[in-house]
Parts: sequence; C-alpha cells; structure tokens
Amino acid sequence: MLFNSLEFFIFFPLVVLAYFLLPYKHRWILLLGASYYFYMAWKAEYIILIIISTLVDFFVSNKMGKLERKEDRKPWLMVSIFANLGILFAFKYFNFFIDNLEVLFSSLGLYFSKPVMSLLLPMGISFYTFQTLSYSIDVYNGKIKPETHLGHFALFVTYFPQLVAGPIERAENLLPELKGENDFVYERVIPGLKQMLWGFFKKLVIADNLAIMVDTIYSQPTDFKAITLVFGTFLFSFQLYCDFSGYSHIAIGASRILGIKLMDNFNLPFRASSMTELWQKWHISLSTWVNDYLFGTIVKAKPKWGRYGILYGLIITFLILGLWHGASWTFVMFGVLHGSVVSFEYFTKKYRRKWSKKIGKVNFNWIGWFVTMVLWLVGCIFFRSNTFSDATYILSTIFGGEFDIADFTNFVLNIGFGFLLIKILLLLIFIVLDPFLDRLIKGTKTLSGPSSYALFSSVLALIIVFGYFGDVNFIYFQF
Repeated sequence: MLFNSLEFFIFFPLVVLAYFLLPYKHRWILLLGASYYFYMAWKAEYIILIIISTLVDFFVSNKMGKLERKEDRKPWLMVSIFANLGILFAFKYFNFFIDNLEVLFSSLGLYFSKPVMSLLLPMGISFYTFQTLSYSIDVYNGKIKPETHLGHFALFVTYFPQLVAGPIERAENLLPELKGENDFVYERVIPGLKQMLWGFFKKLVIADNLAIMVDTIYSQPTDFKAITLVFGTFLFSFQLYCDFSGYSHIAIGASRILGIKLMDNFNLPFRASSMTELWQKWHISLSTWVNDYLFGTIVKAKPKWGRYGILYGLIITFLILGLWHGASWTFVMFGVLHGSVVSFEYFTKKYRRKWSKKIGKVNFNWIGWFVTMVLWLVGCIFFRSNTFSDATYILSTIFGGEFDIADFTNFVLNIGFGFLLIKILLLLIFIVLDPFLDRLIKGTKTLSGPSSYALFSSVLALIIVFGYFGDVNFIYFQF
C-alpha cells in the first residue's frame, strides 16, 4: 500500500480510530494485523519472508538470552545472520552475482550455464532485514534483553509506518514505544498531521512533478547534451531528497498521532559543508546503523592497522552501503565515490583545519559546501542512471564540455515552458520553506496558532492544486 494512495487515506484513519478505542493490552493485535495488511496489499505471498525473519530472530534471540558467554551465543547469531542475509541475497543479489560470474567465465574463455531466478524484489526487504539484524546483534552483545512476547516482537519487525522505507529503528527505542499506553492527545495529533502534510507536499508536489522531467532525460540520456544532463541531475537530487524525506515525514507524523516516537531520518543534508557531514544528516537511521554494526566491527577487527584500518573500514562500509541500495555496478560506484571522499576528508582533517584558519571559517564552509554539492550530484548520476554505460556517457558529456544551449532550449519547448516555470517556482518555494518547516516540525521553532494554520493551509492548497496524484512508488521502496 502506498502512502500516496486513496486506500491509505481510508486505511490510516480507521486504524487510528480503532487504536484509541481498543484497551491498551489489545492494541498490539490491531497494529500487527494492520501492518500485515499494509504489506500484503502490495504482494500477499511475500509476507511469508517477513514471518520467516520474525520467527528465526525471535527463536534465536531467546536462545542467546539464556546463554551467559558470548562464545556460546555466537553460533545462534550466525543462524540469524545467514538466514536474513541469505533471503536478501536470493531475492536481491543472486542474479547480479550470476551475471557477473558469467562475464568472468566468458573473459577466461570458459563456458558457464547461467541459472536465472525470476523473482520480484520484495518491497522494503533491505530495511526490515537490517532492523531485525540489529536486534539479534544487540541481544548477542548483551545490549538488550530478548523480547519474550512473539506478538510484540512481530510488531517491531512489521510496524507499518516504517516497514518498507524506514527509519530503520533499534529495538531498544521502538519496542517500548509500541508497548506504551497512549491516550488520544490533541496537542500530539495536530503536529503529527502537520508533519504528514509536509511529507505529502514533498512527495506529491515536488518529487513526483520533478520525476516527469528527470525520467524524460534519464530514460534516454544519449539524446541530450551537457546543460540538459546537468539540469536533470540537479532536479533528481531534489526529487530523491523530497521523495525519501517526504516518506520519513509521513511515517514519523503518522506514528506521532498514535503516540509512537520514531527517530528523525533527515536534518537538512543539503546544508552540509562536507560529505562526512552530509551522511550525518542524510538517511540518519542507515548511516548510524552502518557505523554501529559494520564500520565499528571492521575497525575493531583490525586494531593494529591504525589509520589504515579506518580507511579499510570506510571503503568496505561504503561499498556495502552502495550495494545495499541496489544490485548494480552503478550503486557500487555510488558507494565507492562516497567512501573515497569521506576517506579523503578523514585523512586531510588536520590540513583542512589549517586552511580553514587561513581563509576564515565562513569562506571555508562555503567552499566545502560547493565541493560537497558537486560531488553529491556526481553520485546522483550513478544513483539514477539505468545502466553503467548511461552514467559514463552522462559524465563524459558533462565534463567533455558539450554545452549546447539549443539542446536545452529544445528540451524546454518539448516539456512546455509554462510547465517548467511552474515546477521551478514550486521548487523555489520548497527551498525557502524547508529549513523553517523542518525546525517547526521538530519543535525547535514556534509559530503562533493563526500563522501556523495559515501556513499549513497554504501547503494543503498547493498539494490540491499542484500535487501529482498518480500512484507513484516512493523511490526507496525498491531497496
């Protein structure tokens, strides 16, 4: 089920109504049933994969909880890791692995009979896999006690607002929230609705409208020259941000109405003055996950390597982070690019501090912001390109200097000048409003009642007039 669908606009109010009418002790049953229905509305049979992950991790964690020594718990942890990553590999990476194995054998002059698995990628599989893995690892490390109530644990795995695109929650945070005895509180519901409204604005007004132009350019990039390709990549960066952060706002706002707190997933990432800072502000639940469970583990395993152990950890972490997004060499390059830049920033930290003092912190931050945004746009080319050859064509065309203004003029005429002007004006409205509304939604900024209602009424009016109401998937659903 999509947040931006008529079905959800019927489903969610009914869930909220039933939730607050039910006694506290029965609410988990409602939320679990609603979560299963929410996921099964997409493809019913794939709920089996979630149930398998739930049962494996519930059983394994309770086994580990009875063992005092880590050495004794480790075999059970391996069961969880292999079961979860095995399912993820089979559905998401098997064909990618086999295709590349075929290329390798062919280059060596060897015959390879390629098996093919024609399986639809389960929606949100990377998200709930990482969430359940973090739970098993935390139990293994003795950080949390295992949940002994199967129903409560199943709800932790499948809680519908964040099931298919996060935030990727930790058990120590989400489980107590799901068990909380929440009453209907008007002062909590209104901010939740406002946050959902801003999320819908980001998705329907900005992301889905920009997608029309971005898809036109990226579906046949060889038809366009440098200016048009730069323009399309610039628009995609905002499409991606608004699509994903819009989902997060809707998920967090919906949970807020229910009295369940989810972690923030974005913190104005396009204001970052380094790639390291950008990843501290972008998809925060994933970046903290890989830092805690992947990077930290790798560095601890290589204590004698010193700074080179950190470099090794960064490259491996970002390589996996790239592959997490998709089984394609474009995503591998996305990870390698970001890992290389973050590594460079780490190893030049001392020199950059000296330079900051020389030219002034303000000037240094502005330069850092510009360089970071350029590198982010280069990464977006790999992220959005349908094939690796498309990405290399776009990069070679942009950096080859084929700046043909007539090509961009033709694109504008084909799209429609009026259409383009409206979309750019809407984007500018978003750019101006986003920092203010971000602080307002998070409670670090206040606004008087009449002004607040006037602002969000205007947001609602813009959604009604300019929103794209086709059933367009959120970009991160595919991950």
